[in-house]
Amino acid sequence: MKVWIDITNAPHVRFFKSVIDFLKEEGEEVFITARKFGDIHKLLDLFGMEYESVGRHGVTLDEKLIESTQRAYELSKIIVKEKVDVAVSKHSIELPRVSFGLDIPSVYVLDNEQMAAANRLTLPLCDKIIMPMAIDMWNIVKVGADPNKITRYEGSSEIIHFKNFKYNDNILKDLNLNLGKQKTILMRPEPSLASYLDADCRKSVLSPIVNILNKYANILIIPRFREQKELFEKYKNVTIIKPPVDTFSLMKKCDLVIGAGGTMNREAAILGTPVISCYPGKPLSVDKCFIDQGLMERSTNVDEIVNLALKLLVDSDRKRKIKTDDLFNIIIDSIYSSIDH
Repeated sequence: MKVWIDITNAPHVRFFKSVIDFLKEEGEEVFITARKFGDIHKLLDLFGMEYESVGRHGVTLDEKLIESTQRAYELSKIIVKEKVDVAVSKHSIELPRVSFGLDIPSVYVLDNEQMAAANRLTLPLCDKIIMPMAIDMWNIVKVGADPNKITRYEGSSEIIHFKNFKYNDNILKDLNLNLGKQKTILMRPEPSLASYLDADCRKSVLSPIVNILNKYANILIIPRFREQKELFEKYKNVTIIKPPVDTFSLMKKCDLVIGAGGTMNREAAILGTPVISCYPGKPLSVDKCFIDQGLMERSTNVDEIVNLALKLLVDSDRKRKIKTDDLFNIIIDSIYSSIDH
């Protein structure tokens, strides 16, 4: 069996790693394509995963349309030659369109119901859709997904990131970080370039928070792109972490995570590190699930975030764990059953 996996965002590298490793161990052939965006290529190289680079991410609406159209065209030419048996992705815009056009069964992992435009372009074309219970079925069906093709699971997609995770207690030393006895906060800015978020890449909701909390703790920031790096370099007591890096060990080592995105916040919650979400858009259903279970705090008010942060730095006891199904086996079963049918 030959499996095509398309990777279009940095977190997807870790998401699919255990799946790819398992398939190869079973003797299956895995063909990976990846667009040029963020740290995707760096992470793939870090994990020693062979891939073919196809396309890039646009910034403006017209650029995104042109780049996606061009990428679908390039992928079509490649996949015709590769003769794959099943196609797998997580929020790839192009894979469902290419696999549908070439009559290749597709498995699509979904965890963001707010990407309305992207979901309209992809979900109606997918043969199998895997999504969390937290997402309202109606939000997916109304954009064209067939409810008979949906498999739901308890938890969030980040669970699979930790399947083979080994904690590195020496992560700070490995990064040459001498932070003294002060508490340490890890921060992640918002995904300003994403089509589903109306944001300016030259600004960040984290700026006023950093300006206050850097007086009380060490601040580590993992920027998404150059403009964010330059934005935070001017602050004192702030260290810019250059990816790729073992973010799981880093989050586990830190006393608090404050994130304006989604994936890293949920990863921190799963690890048991106190986390505050200040995502500037409407919270995803999976985030609401974490918040409702007491695994994550949520606020967009600077004063409230600062007060929450200072409180959590003093009292960071977290004992709750998220309830989850075995997403890894759900994905593997979906891949093999696609071939059987």
